[in-house]
Amino acid sequence: MFSPPSRLSLRMPSRAKSRLFRFAATVVLGLHLAPAGLFAAPPGACDEPSAPRWRTLPATPDLGPTFRTDHLRNRGAVLFYAEAGTGKPVLMLHGGMANANFLAAQARNLVADGYRVILLDSRGHGRNTAGTQRLGYDLMTEDAVAVLDHLRIDKAAIIGWSDGAIVGLDLALNHADRISRVFAFGANVDPGGNDPNAGQSTVVRCFFDRARSEYQRLSPTPGKFNTFAASVQAMWGREPHWDAGRLATIHTPVWVVDGDHDEMIRQEHTVAMSHMIPGAYLLILPDSSHFAFLQAPSLFHATLQDFLNGRP
Repeated sequence: MFSPPSRLSLRMPSRAKSRLFRFAATVVLGLHLAPAGLFAAPPGACDEPSAPRWRTLPATPDLGPTFRTDHLRNRGAVLFYAEAGTGKPVLMLHGGMANANFLAAQARNLVADGYRVILLDSRGHGRNTAGTQRLGYDLMTEDAVAVLDHLRIDKAAIIGWSDGAIVGLDLALNHADRISRVFAFGANVDPGGNDPNAGQSTVVRCFFDRARSEYQRLSPTPGKFNTFAASVQAMWGREPHWDAGRLATIHTPVWVVDGDHDEMIRQEHTVAMSHMIPGAYLLILPDSSHFAFLQAPSLFHATLQDFLNGRP
């Protein structure tokens, strides 16, 4: 078994679980809909020099000059994407409430490694419009296929964080011919995988503070953050719902990855999910949270290199 010494690797056998761990969806991550400031993190709470790295939230990277940016239209929404590089294609998908910039530093590293990297703002997120259809993972998956079509990419590796990881799994379920492999970091396959105590985390509060300010800075509808946040929360409460039988139909290589201090996803859910996907590789990154790509960038980059190189 491949197990880099700098990482905690928990490789589990591929076998189906008959049930997932469920909690009431109404308690999951509702804090961002509260009045502004009610759940705000104290100033400087997430950049204390003495704090362990999993309790920090480093700054969101800028896209910088590396990427060519453009837009396309799909199913009533205008979708922003950024692209750089000329090698094997990699599509990177960010998490809910965030935007493509969160993954920009990791994307630049992969461009330097020789990959063609595409960053996509999710529908309604970042610089995108939302359209009129109800936000859902299947719809965001169709957006991912649309950008591949637009760029004339037959097949790409998928690197997804959180909601982006769920879209990666959706692609494996419904568009397997368009993807080569999936890196699913911080995903869940049922609303019960969300940690109901996430709102107690200072890092999560810092993230939602940042999500609000970055939405207001980037969005074409900066005054509609609360409407946007409500649509995302509603999606989290009802989706996805993939049981063991459904996940057993995935035959694309999948890495199920998370941080050992993830504030938003329950680790037992991550482990159970890896059991349900045939051949899935489970990797838990040490001293990292739901934001490991910012907290431990070198470790995360090395992990992505191993994933894209087909190891283990």
